Amino acid sequence: MTEIQVRRAKPDDAEALVRLRALMLEAMGNDTGSADAPWREVAVRYFAGQLASPGTFAAFVVDDPEVGVVAGAVGNLTVHPPGPKDLSTTRGHLYNVSTEPAFRRRGLARACVIALLDWYRDETDAGQIELHATQDGDALYRSLGFVESFYPSQRLVVTRP
Repeated sequence: MTEIQVRRAKPDDAEALVRLRALMLEAMGNDTGSADAPWREVAVRYFAGQLASPGTFAAFVVDDPEVGVVAGAVGNLTVHPPGPKDLSTTRGHLYNVSTEPAFRRRGLARACVIALLDWYRDETDAGQIELHATQDGDALYRSLGFVESFYPSQRLVVTRP
């Protein structure tokens, strides 16, 4: 690969996005299970469905002619109330940034993230874009202007009987 060519992902790229998601989750210390783990089928349906909603969801990928999709970045929009520093009612969430190990350190993830940021700026009304960064991705996001939020992320896993 010499020149980076980023393209907008299509619904038939859903399986590749799941493969990249598994790589990202593993890098975050998660056990993603086997290739037939139940979450993967649900994730394929999720990505295929979301990719059919180009006004609120976008994914950008880079292909290798022999391997197929080797890098990508995903983002969506959520409705959010305005505040004194952001009058928009839409926020972006950037996630699922991942590159196949053999293709890392070539700027592919950066190119995908930049394409996604261009989408947010040019095709949406998002006032802010949020993400959760791994240590490996922190420098990339900071170089693109992301800063730490004043409010740490917290999570509650909902359990049902």
